[in-house]
Order: sequence, then C-alpha cells, then structure tokens
Amino acid sequence: MDHKDEFAALQMVCSDVISALNGSRNNSSNADATDRLLGVMRQIQEHGRAVEPLIAGFTAVYHHFDLDAQTPGNGYRTLVKVVHSCIIHILQKACYIASNCTGAFFRMDHNMAEMDAYCSALCQLRALLYLAQVLLNDNAHGQLYSQEEGGLSERFVREYTSMHKACFYGRCLGFQFSPSLRPFLQTVVISMVSFGENYKKQQTGLGIAALSFFTSGKYVVDPELRGTEFERITQNLDMQFWKTFWNLTETELLSSLTRIASTVVQVNVILTIPAVSLSLPLASDPSFSVSMNPPVAHWGPGPVKVRLISHTLRQGQDSAELLALSRPEGPQLSLPGGFSRQTAPLSPCLLVHFHGGGFVAQTSKSHENYLKSWSKDLNVPILSVDYSLAPEAPFPRALEECFYAYCWALKNCHLLGSTAERVCLVGDSAGGNLCITVSMRAMSHGVRVPDGIVAAYPATLLTTDASPSRLLTLIDPLLPLSVLYKCIDAYAGTSCQSVQPSQQLDTLAALGQDTVKLLTNFAQGVTNWFHTLLDPKAASSSSSTTSSNGPSPSKSHSVEKPQEVKEYPDNFEPLRSRCLVDIRTPCTPIMKNPFVSPLLAPDSLLKGLPPVHIVASALDALLDDSVMLAKKLRNMNQPVTLTVVEDLPHGFLSLFQLSKETQEASDICVKRIREVFQQEELPAHQRQPGLN
Repeated sequence: MDHKDEFAALQMVCSDVISALNGSRNNSSNADATDRLLGVMRQIQEHGRAVEPLIAGFTAVYHHFDLDAQTPGNGYRTLVKVVHSCIIHILQKACYIASNCTGAFFRMDHNMAEMDAYCSALCQLRALLYLAQVLLNDNAHGQLYSQEEGGLSERFVREYTSMHKACFYGRCLGFQFSPSLRPFLQTVVISMVSFGENYKKQQTGLGIAALSFFTSGKYVVDPELRGTEFERITQNLDMQFWKTFWNLTETELLSSLTRIASTVVQVNVILTIPAVSLSLPLASDPSFSVSMNPPVAHWGPGPVKVRLISHTLRQGQDSAELLALSRPEGPQLSLPGGFSRQTAPLSPCLLVHFHGGGFVAQTSKSHENYLKSWSKDLNVPILSVDYSLAPEAPFPRALEECFYAYCWALKNCHLLGSTAERVCLVGDSAGGNLCITVSMRAMSHGVRVPDGIVAAYPATLLTTDASPSRLLTLIDPLLPLSVLYKCIDAYAGTSCQSVQPSQQLDTLAALGQDTVKLLTNFAQGVTNWFHTLLDPKAASSSSSTTSSNGPSPSKSHSVEKPQEVKEYPDNFEPLRSRCLVDIRTPCTPIMKNPFVSPLLAPDSLLKGLPPVHIVASALDALLDDSVMLAKKLRNMNQPVTLTVVEDLPHGFLSLFQLSKETQEASDICVKRIREVFQQEELPAHQRQPGLN
C-alpha cells in the first residue's frame, strides 16, 4: 500500500470509529471508556496528519543511504517501516472496533486500552521521526552517523532519559517484528521483569528464576504493569543483573532442554589452550616466522578456552595430544548410535567462531545449537572461542584471546580435524566485531589472514554517535539504549576500578559464579598499550575530545532537569516517563580505537581484509553499523557483501529454531560461509595453509 493511501485509510477508519461510537454512545453502558476511546481516535488522526509529510520526506531520499540499489537497507528506511507496522496494527484494530462496537460482547475497556497503547506508540514514533529529521539535515550526503561531537550523547540520550517507553513493552510489544517471534518476545520480557523483581532476593540465579516463575502471572494479565516494570529495569538495573539474566541460558537445566532439539554431533568438547608462545610463518615470506605471545592484558599470560564442534569424528580429534587439552561436555562425545565409528579424513576447511553477548555475557554454550547445525550442513569442524568477558576483562583482553586462539588453530589445525586450507571467521554482534579486529590484528602482525569473514549484525562502532537505526533503541525490547551503553561502558572499562586476577576469570566457571554471587566494583580497563594502536592524529583527536568533555570519563543525564529539545514543533511534545533514569554516557578515547570500533579504522588497516560478508537485520539498532562499514569497504574496492533480512531482531541467530524466518536468516549465513570455502583458490604463496 502506498503511504498516501495508507494515511488516507487511517483518517477514514478513525472517522468511521468516531461515527460508530457517537451513534452508540447513548446506548453504551460504559460512557467513560467510550469518551476516552473517542479522544484516542482523534489523537491518532492528529498524529497521522503530522507523520504523513515526515514519511513522505524520508521516502523521497532514503535510497541515497543504501549500499546500492540491490541492497535496500538503512536506519531511515527502518523508521518508515516501523511507523508503517504501527499504522497497520491501528488500521486492523480500528476496523474491528468500527464493525463491532455496538455488539453485545464488545469489550470497550479492553479495546480502548489496546488503541490507547498504539496511539502512544505512534506519538513516540513521531518524536523519533523529528529527531531523525535533524540527523538528515545535519549529516553529509549518504552519511548515517552524526559527525558533530556528542551528537547522540547530547541530543538523543537527553530525550531517551525522559521519553515514555513502557508502551513498547506492554500491549504493543514486538509489533514491528515477525508475528512468529512475538510470543517469544513476550516470554522474554515477562521473564526479565519477573527476574528483575526478585533480583538479589536469592543467592543463586536458579533460585531467582524459580521465584520469578511464581511472580510472573501478574505481568501476563497486566501488560501496562509489564511495560512500566520493563522500562524501570532497562534503565536502572546494573550490568551484573544483565549478565546474570543472559547467562541463565548457560545453566545445565536450560541448556539440556535446548539440547534435546539440537542437531546431534560426534564431537563437542571444551579445550584449554595453554599460554605458551607460538611460532607462525610470515604471510609475505613463509621462510621467516614470527612469535605470537599468549594474551597478557591486565593480569598477564593465561590460557584460553575454546569449544570444538564437529558433526563427524575426524582425524586428530581423538588424538592423545588433543585429549590432553580437553574435557568432555555432554553425552555427544560417546558417539551416539547411527554414527560411523570410523574416523573421517581431515577437512580442508575450518570455521572459527566468536560468540555474541555484548562482550559481557554468554559463551559458546549459548550458541552451540546453531553451530551444531552449521557443522552438519557445512561438514566442517568449528572452533568457538570462550573469551573472557567484560567488565571483569575489558578491552583488549577478549581481542587478545580471540587472536591467540586463531593463531593456535592455524598452528594446530591437524588436531581440530582440518588442514586449514580454507579458514573462515564468523561471529554475531560482539563476535562480528571480533572477527574484523582479529583479521586486522593478523595483518598488523604479518601472519595469515582468514580467507573470509561472515559477520551477523556486527557492532562496528562502539561510540555514542547518533544514527537513525540507533533511534530504535527507544523501542527495542532486546537492545535498549541504556543496556547498549552498559555493554560499551563495560568493554571500554570506563567504570572499572581494579583488575581481576586471571585465576578468577575462568570464563565458564565465572558464569556459574554469576548465579551464586553478584559481583560489584569492577576493573579499570584503560590500559597504556592501546595508545600505540592509534596514529598520532587519532591520539591527539582523542585527547582533545577528552579535554573538551571535561575530566569525568562519563556523563550523567537525569530526568529531574530535562532540557528542552528544540527540534519538535511548538504544538507537539512526546509522552514523558514517570520513571527516573540516570544514564551514564561512555566517554573515553578507547571507544575510538580502531580495534574497538573498526568502522573508524584507517584505510591501511582495512585494505588487507579478506572478503567480508555481512548479514544484518532491518529492525536492528546496529543496522547502520553494517551499512556504513560495507560502504567504506566498497569505496576502498575491498570485497564485501551486505544482506539485510526483514522483520527479525538483533540476535536472530540464537533464535534460529523458533521460526521459519530465523531459520532462513541462518541459512543465509551458511550460504556466505560456503562461498568463503568454495571461492577460487589463491596462489600458494598467498594461501599459506595451517602448519602440521
């Protein structure tokens, strides 16, 4: 439906509802609800008249921000899409009301509450369109991120702290996503608010979960209460709450339930890579070698844990050398019936995986379901890295561990069941960031870079810059702005005070400890060595940014003294929240480090990247990260592809078993990985296989 026809239909159906309600008003037993619904319909008409020219303006220009004509996708398109989804829901509900409001079984209170929720959502979306209009006017042609200092920090964050958001987490929850995912999103939000209500009441995460089960009923029957509580939780609870909640999927009870429906594999084992120096040949001249040191940031050398997954038992995977590094996990290692007991030959391909979780939560265990499926579909072994998590282990510890694991895999590929003639790095969200930065580090150290990168919804700009897709953090139940900032703050280490020693940072053990003891007072993560990664211009720019923002590493914004935003028309003001919030805006030079925000990397670091395949979601707050990185690489004549899937949230790979749409998105990733493995052979001096 053309947007003009859509808005004309909105005005018409609202008029139909108003006429129908006025006609039955004298016979109504609930005159108060009828009057309120009449007022809501008139407000929807007003919002519709104001929003239509905004949508028309964005529709006329948003194609200029796409990667190309074959890849439509950017934050401006997404905002238009979200408004369209909201209006479609209003049209459907309004048509029902107009046809049934005189019926004996019509529930006036319920339908009034439903329509009021979508009216509130449309009002807030209108506010986002005004803010996006400012970005459109201020930014350069084709530029999605604000170029002014403190753009998002000074404008959108100020609005986020005071704008009403509960309507997006109650009756309107997930309206923008695929209908098949809405029951899951409702379950997640109800679980989260129940978990938050009982947070710190029990000693264990499992105990909190059990108590939450008995308190969740009220959030099922009362969507408004659910939305209000979710808004409170997302804005005010600390990072440790989110770590604990996200890591509930790591508990043996929940992981065993998901394992029932997952693909059965012959090898699923945790390996501990010892902290010893490795010798790898130089990519430019294999007759020379370079020494790769184990990760040392913050607390010195330490081992790295990885998970080896293989659908078929291959040569080397049952060797004494590998078993010396391993401890089995789950019954998969017992070689279930129906599998051949013979050992398959080495695969020419190897997949190295870095999991998502905002740098602060989860391990390979949270992601093994789709990895098992990929191992079967691709018929390759997969090595997934369990890197140390922030805020206990801020940047650059995770990067060091992932790079070291990559180097170890090249050196010991024969133990993993592969000759590593073809190596692909794959990761989602934070893991996508690590895929790119590990490849950049391989170039800077002169060792072999992978043959390709497949990054799903990667986080490539860990700054507070504004973009139209990041405006979605105001309505996203999986990635609210305050939570995104907590993750950035934790990885950058801006709020840390001391560093945890390495013996306390066993990644898998720490996840169990998260549900037993909630930790506070985390490490100061700004280390001296990262300055060597910045060129002098970047360093001076960062220092000037720090001085201009004052000595404090972060800024606080409170709704107690909201500052007026001048971008709104005189006759409009978005709904304001009753929930006070204090968002700390990360502000440190580390955020502009190219190994933290690869979108800001100089051409010299990006020029040698292998083919990069990005799979993004149109409804993801990080969509513009993917679009701008793809544009930057293409402008450098670097091989890059961008696929934008529709109607799915951030983190869709972890949901691949829930719907047809998420399965199809996972299949796109598999297709891109297969392209990396099947691409034309390089000359031998460039290929440099793994060492036996």
